Amino acid sequence: MVFKHFRFQCSLRVLLLTATIFLFVFLFKQENFVTATFLTGFLILFQIASLVHFIEKTNRDLARFLFAIKYEDFSQTFTSAGLGKSFAELQHAFRNVLQEIRQARAEKEENFQYLRTLVQHIGVGLIVYRTTGEIQLINTAAQRLLQKQRNGGPARFKTIRDLEKINANLVQTLLNIHSGDKALLKWQEEDHQVQLMIFATEFRLRGQRYKLASIQNIHPELEEKEMEAWQTLIRVLTHEIMNSITPISSLALTAGELLAQYTQHEGANEQSREELTDIQSALKTIQKRSQGLLHFVEAYRKLAHIPKPDFRRVVVKELFSQLEPLLKAQIKHENIELTISVQPETLELVADPELLEQVLLNLLMNAIQAVGARPKGKIALIAKLDARGFPIIQVRDNGPGIPENIREKIFIPFFTTKSVGTGIGLSLSKQIMRLLRGSIVFHSEPGKETVFTLQFSVQ
Repeated sequence: MVFKHFRFQCSLRVLLLTATIFLFVFLFKQENFVTATFLTGFLILFQIASLVHFIEKTNRDLARFLFAIKYEDFSQTFTSAGLGKSFAELQHAFRNVLQEIRQARAEKEENFQYLRTLVQHIGVGLIVYRTTGEIQLINTAAQRLLQKQRNGGPARFKTIRDLEKINANLVQTLLNIHSGDKALLKWQEEDHQVQLMIFATEFRLRGQRYKLASIQNIHPELEEKEMEAWQTLIRVLTHEIMNSITPISSLALTAGELLAQYTQHEGANEQSREELTDIQSALKTIQKRSQGLLHFVEAYRKLAHIPKPDFRRVVVKELFSQLEPLLKAQIKHENIELTISVQPETLELVADPELLEQVLLNLLMNAIQAVGARPKGKIALIAKLDARGFPIIQVRDNGPGIPENIREKIFIPFFTTKSVGTGIGLSLSKQIMRLLRGSIVFHSEPGKETVFTLQFSVQ
């Protein structure tokens, strides 16, 4: 081991070089040793080159080790076995540095994986992109949201410009939005409405400017809050109206009965009897209208008192076969063509069959009223799987369609365009579908057709 010692080898090489130099000087002074002198000179040059190469070998090993650390190649080590105590200390220091770097790298990787998992599982859509539009990161929530807006197609987006396939305003908003700003986008798809809330912030990373945009479809939340507000309003109104009307109806009935008894009394003259009869008629009218108002209010109470769903496995074909007899007479009377289709025939879904039947009856009755005035009225009741594999039920009719100016109002309680109607059918249907963990959307082309679609989640 002593022959590998750095100091020993350096000292030995220097001594040999010194001795060779003295030999060269001695031979140079002699006239008969010219060849030996030249050979000794070449030997001196060789020894000098060998000494320099030996010394630089340590530098090369150090450079190789440091470059390995720079490029995160932790398989390289600095070997100093047998080179001496100072090199052993240097190797120990490098080993500690290497261990610290490995630990820091492992912690960095753990933090990266943690943040990546957090970003991918957060419920809000996140997109990180350069100010020029190149997308650097898009999380799972954003993928699902954008994929849904593309009707189930693959959501592979490399640049913000690729989002033009969804909506051109979305692209312009993402490119032009500033840090700290927020924007609300709203547009109508074929079978649903989209309302996106976008928040943005900017940051720099390695000299590059990036934007982080959070995207969330707030339409379902707005619908739920709207329905809760309507329910609260209906509960308050019906409570106050019924508390006021009920005693009026009761008192009018009691007063009418007392007047009837008094009118029949022998002491009452003819004029008094006529006056009392008029009063009695007025009281009957008050009582009758009070009862009518109570029945009217009771109908609206259904919106706020829908029974809790009893979820069961529903065979769609059997459900449709139960609906058909209920509509047969009216369809025949109106001369309407009804077609029923279930694909596949074994299609099933999880819902409350009674509540679902009520929704379908509301939609079918609306369709019958819509096509009743047409000479060739057609209604189609369709059940199938959508592009994502979710079960849907559609009610199609070739009626006049829904005018664009009232499309946003048709699910509002009390709103109706019919001369006779309460305006709670579609509101009630929407509320029931929300309780069934589904949704109801529509698409209408004036003069051509209207399609109401019930969407169910896979249970």
